[in-house]
Amino acid sequence: MDTATGPDETSTMRACVVHGAGDLRVDEVPWPAPGPGQVAIDVAYGGVCGSDLHYVRDGGIGDFPLREPMVLGHEVSGTVAALGDGVTGLSVGDGATVYPASPCHACPECLDGRENVCRDTRYLGSSMRYPHTQGGFAQRILVRPDQVIPLPPGLDLRRAALAEPLAVALHAVRRAGDVAGKRVLVTGAGPIGALVVAALRHAGAGEIVVSDLVEQALAIAAAVGATRTVRADAVDPASLEVDVAVDASGAPAGVNACAQALVRGGRLVLLGILPAGLTPFAGNLVVTRELEVAGAFRFSTEIRDAVAMLAAGLDVEAVISHVIPLTEASRAIELAQDRTTSSKVLLDLQA
Repeated sequence: MDTATGPDETSTMRACVVHGAGDLRVDEVPWPAPGPGQVAIDVAYGGVCGSDLHYVRDGGIGDFPLREPMVLGHEVSGTVAALGDGVTGLSVGDGATVYPASPCHACPECLDGRENVCRDTRYLGSSMRYPHTQGGFAQRILVRPDQVIPLPPGLDLRRAALAEPLAVALHAVRRAGDVAGKRVLVTGAGPIGALVVAALRHAGAGEIVVSDLVEQALAIAAAVGATRTVRADAVDPASLEVDVAVDASGAPAGVNACAQALVRGGRLVLLGILPAGLTPFAGNLVVTRELEVAGAFRFSTEIRDAVAMLAAGLDVEAVISHVIPLTEASRAIELAQDRTTSSKVLLDLQA
């Protein structure tokens, strides 16, 4: 096994662990060593995602409650620290981001090139399976070699932490079809919504309208490429008449606004995770306007596109609002929950 100089692997390290609703701790956990076919990553930065906030606030996400303590996090960047036996093509010291899914590569969905909806996948920091898949907010994690995405020269680890959420945004835009020259509405200007804006701009959208209730979020959307921002409570969605609408809010009101804003034959992309159970919305508009509705869940190969775009200088710096030491994880979660002052909050896992 190729190992890098580092802490004694028989000792412990720090990790951000959710034990239940309202119970977040920075725990000491065993320092892992890679087995055969595994790669150890020393995590530098981890982005706090909306799903992490759900786990801390609600003790679960959607229809999947916590059943045991779980390390949070799936948006991570770091350095290859050690290689298990049989791992080739990677070197200790490589900068990397991590593809957080481990699809089976055998189910019908995987064989159809849709690994993001693999029926037997696991995802870092997810309670969808039991035992839960422990996440990336730890000072060192173990992953499969195919989950390691090496970073091109010039892409620093801080910006690389945006690769995973940017890949989510790229997948949503891909699900929207050809957006070149089109008028697009994005509801919800949180970090994912803002990255959808950047992805739409990169894809050549003609006009990008963003709605939200928070002025700070709208300002960030404008900084990354929105051509118009509107207060969601101060505009009639029907007056927008857009060709494509992407809901990044995860709120029924956002979905309704998208449906009302679309022209006949328009396309609605549902990206935000809605509350558990049934969600009422103006479904008759889908019928009478012949709207096309597409779900967008996670991503697949888009993470490599995201890394390349970040390395090429895609301007998304405004999305990163705070970098907080791991020891202050609770403060990071509080900041991320306050949309009036924050966008993407990063944890510094080595601080």
